Amino acid sequence: MTSESVLDIFKDITRIPRESGKEGPITAYLCKWAEDHSLEFKKDEIGNVLIIKPAAPGKEGVPTIVLQAHQDMVCEKNEGFDFDFGKEAIPYEIEDGWMIAKNTTLGADDGIGIAACLALMESDTPAGRIESLFTISEETGMDGANALQEGFFTGKTLINLDSEDEGQLFIGCAGGEHTDAYFRYKPERVHLGSKKLELKIDGGIGGHSGDDINKHRANTVKIMADFLAGELPSGFQLISLTGGGKSNAIARECKAVIATPDSIGIAGRFGAYANKIKVEYASTEPGLNFSVQETRKRGKAVDSRTANALLGALAACPHGVEKMSPDIEGLVQTSTNLAAVSMPEAGKIKVATSQRSSVVAELDALVEKVAEIFKNAGAEVECYSKYPGWNPNLKSHILQQSVRSYRKLFNQEPLVLAIHAGLECGLFLEKFPDLDMISFGPTLRGVHAPGEKLELASMDKFVKLLDDIVCNFK
Repeated sequence: MTSESVLDIFKDITRIPRESGKEGPITAYLCKWAEDHSLEFKKDEIGNVLIIKPAAPGKEGVPTIVLQAHQDMVCEKNEGFDFDFGKEAIPYEIEDGWMIAKNTTLGADDGIGIAACLALMESDTPAGRIESLFTISEETGMDGANALQEGFFTGKTLINLDSEDEGQLFIGCAGGEHTDAYFRYKPERVHLGSKKLELKIDGGIGGHSGDDINKHRANTVKIMADFLAGELPSGFQLISLTGGGKSNAIARECKAVIATPDSIGIAGRFGAYANKIKVEYASTEPGLNFSVQETRKRGKAVDSRTANALLGALAACPHGVEKMSPDIEGLVQTSTNLAAVSMPEAGKIKVATSQRSSVVAELDALVEKVAEIFKNAGAEVECYSKYPGWNPNLKSHILQQSVRSYRKLFNQEPLVLAIHAGLECGLFLEKFPDLDMISFGPTLRGVHAPGEKLELASMDKFVKLLDDIVCNFK
């Protein structure tokens, strides 16, 4: 197996639609790939796929290794960029040693994991039995991992290929849960004499709500809500408020349309607020942009009672790091993401949030805190897709073998870490308590946001490490 063979397969994968919940095309691709390579495979009712490569001659006594990646990707694009994830290939470029999608997500999370599994199975690497597991809807609730049935795979050692920093071996992750709130409102007429203003914040970097939550990224939904709730005098009407996208991504853009008799005054306040925010994020968000313009957008306003309740709740809702780990330096222990606000239909406003923690009690308390804020504002609240964390096992056999391989190949020590992002390993361990697991991958940056990129130099080390572990596993 070579990094070139992995990249060739990944380039094929970038042409296949695989948004979370719509994985049909990639599921079909995997099944056909197995048929074309005369390998045994199976697919369960929900769409998880397992492809099996028998042991090479002389390796029949080696224990089975399960390689695992998820089929789906986060589909995010820059506002105004005309692109359909359901029909078009990801437009990537090779630039300065990186493979990058400048206006969309690249899908290397976790397309590279899929490609590595397939490249290894079609290679002549002498290995024991390999079971490659491809789960669905990891990004939106780990539905595939949660639905796995006993006996779907047989191996007791699992390598998860869904991490994003070469040279780091992960042996633990946070658990998490989603908390969404729904406001119902009555449309009301815009007051006579009012002008409509569109307030917009864009150009944010965004990023992964686990990996990037401690990197001082601007959450545009939070910034806009704080302005509307705390910086403006009463008297304006809220016509619309939309921003953010996926629940596991930090909001990069937000737009509000308001009606006001004092358009000049509000424009001035927004400009002054923008200057203050730009100073706060000067070192981490150089592209953050604020704009205001009059608009003739039609539509009625949200009734004042609901608008006030919504904005108050958004301003009160926490976002960011709640607690750092007292045991592992630099590791976030508990966090929350105010992910998105949308108006999916007339009379309805949706707020999406997600919480993460490696401590169950802290996760539960934070979910309850966020839920209570929105319930007290009159919203209906739904908590769902809870998944467990993965507690580190420093005595892990696959960890010890991976460290030995890394030392031998690169003459240096890998970092052994836990990660604040959620991995399916927690669910696997809950369902299959005897599993011995590790997670690693090449270096990715900007996942879950347009501009996601893969460092090509890291691919060589990632591929060599995986190949060596599988080849020498005992």
